Amino acid sequence: MSHRSGFVNILGNPNVGKSTIMNALVGEKLSIITSKAQTTRHRIMGIVNGDDFQIVYSDTPGIMKPRYKLQESMMSFVNIALTDADVILYVTDITEKSGDDTGYTERIRESGIPVIVAINKIDLSNQEELERTAGKWEKEFPDSPVIPVSALKNFNLDTLLNAIISKLPGGEPYFPKDQLTDKHERFFASEIIREKILMNYQKEIPYSTEVEIESFKDEEKIIRIRALIHVTRDSQKGIIIGHKGEKLKKTGTEARHDMEDFFGKKVFLEMYVKVTKDWRDKPRELKRFGYR
Repeated sequence: MSHRSGFVNILGNPNVGKSTIMNALVGEKLSIITSKAQTTRHRIMGIVNGDDFQIVYSDTPGIMKPRYKLQESMMSFVNIALTDADVILYVTDITEKSGDDTGYTERIRESGIPVIVAINKIDLSNQEELERTAGKWEKEFPDSPVIPVSALKNFNLDTLLNAIISKLPGGEPYFPKDQLTDKHERFFASEIIREKILMNYQKEIPYSTEVEIESFKDEEKIIRIRALIHVTRDSQKGIIIGHKGEKLKKTGTEARHDMEDFFGKKVFLEMYVKVTKDWRDKPRELKRFGYR
C-alpha cells in the first residue's frame, strides 16, 4: 500500500474552534485554548502518523484585519499557510454566517488547493439549523466536502480524519514517525503561561502581554524555568502582579501545574514582569519574540 503524506493547514475566523479541532485530531494539547479571540498567535504544527500516512497539521491565528504590527505578523502566518498547504481544513462553526468580509474564502477557493470545510460546535445546534448552515457553506465551497463536527464532544472526528487522509498526496513522511510537533519546549512553556494570562486577566491586558522564557533548565528530577512577562505600560505591570503579588502567584501556580502535566516532570517556575513599551508595533521586538 502506498504511503500518503501532506501538510493540512487549518484556517478560519477567530473563535470557531481551530485549536480545539487540531488538539483533538492530534490527541495532544499543543495549542492553547480560551474563549478570547486572538488566542493563537503563531503557526503551530501537530504531526499525526499512521502505518500508511503522515498528516502535518498547522494551527493558525484567526483571520482578521490587522490593526497593529503584531496582528500583521499573525496574518503573515495565515498567508504562508494559504500557499504551502496540500489540503486546507477551513473551520467555521454553527453560529458563523457565511460571507467574505476579509476576502479569504475567495482566496482559498482560487488557490486550487483541495479544501475540507468543518462546521464545528454542532452540539449547540439542531438538525434544521445544521442543514441550513451546511447548505450555505456548500455554496461557498461547491467542490468541497462539508463535515459537521463537535471537537469538544469528540463527535464525527473520524469522518473528518478519513476525509483528510483521502485528500493527502502520495509521498514519504516529512518528519520522523515519533515526532509530535515542530515547536521546542520553551515555546510550550511560554504558551501555557500566556493561556493563564488570557484566562485570569480582562480587557486589554492579555493582548498587551508577551511571554519570554529567559532560561529553561531540564535537570534530572525537575525543570527550572525563568519567565519574563512583557507588558506595554507601567499600569499593566501593576495589574499583572496584583495586590501583594497575589494575581501573579495565582497565574504562576496554574501555569506550573499545567507544565508538570505537559512535560511529565516537576517544574520550578519563576515569573517576572517587565515594561517593554509598544512592543506590539516594534519589528525588532516582534522578531525577538518569534514573529515575522
